[in-house]
Amino acid sequence: MNRKGSQVSAGRSKDSLFEVVLDILYPRHCAVCDELLPFGGGLICGDCEDKPVPVSGPRCMKCGRMLYSDREEYCSDCREVIHFYDRAFSVFVYNDAMQQSIFRFKYQGKQEYADFYAESIYKYLGREIMGFKADALIPVPLHKDRLKKRGYNQASLIAGRLSKLTGIKVEEDLVLRVAATMPQKNLNREERRKNLKRAFLLSRNIVELTRVIIVDDIYTTGSTVDEMSLLLKEAGVREIYVVTVCSGTPL
Repeated sequence: MNRKGSQVSAGRSKDSLFEVVLDILYPRHCAVCDELLPFGGGLICGDCEDKPVPVSGPRCMKCGRMLYSDREEYCSDCREVIHFYDRAFSVFVYNDAMQQSIFRFKYQGKQEYADFYAESIYKYLGREIMGFKADALIPVPLHKDRLKKRGYNQASLIAGRLSKLTGIKVEEDLVLRVAATMPQKNLNREERRKNLKRAFLLSRNIVELTRVIIVDDIYTTGSTVDEMSLLLKEAGVREIYVVTVCSGTPL
């Protein structure tokens, strides 16, 4: 039996009695291959320790994706496209192992993977995140119909876990997805932008927010976070950073 409910797993302390009981009743599965983990065996299995490949070496100074050459400062996308966020960062390369992991996380109810994702973000990007001095974490929202069908927002799960590690509050319902857009994965950049036009809306005034971090699972072209960033900057947010679990190489 898998740990599916975000309510039962959110905010658990590793050393708490509740954590121990939960591990006994609902044994963890590896967040990479989904094999059953031994009691107290961490968040991924030994065979998968090297499968998530951290983004390293030269990376784009804007979107944070890995570059093909250390002679470049920006990827081909960011040299041609204006992004409305300030900087983006990802933890892992979106390789085959992480594609399968993210797929199970989003579409097969593997909500427990959010613990591994958030801890990895904090491990690799904690210094940058704390240096942003952000007022809030903002997960990329789902439209209400998709949220009802899936049962949870994967970005909200990651943001919630990351909030426990950083102390930065989550503004989950600040940005609303008001348009039921098509899935982005099969669209090109221009189609993505058109698909997301007027897809988001702010639920309230945000004059108290100066710096925010948008949280999502995957960075591809940046179209989704761009639309959110434009909306937030027009509302007065001065600095917007993006943190994701994975990113692909520039298209």
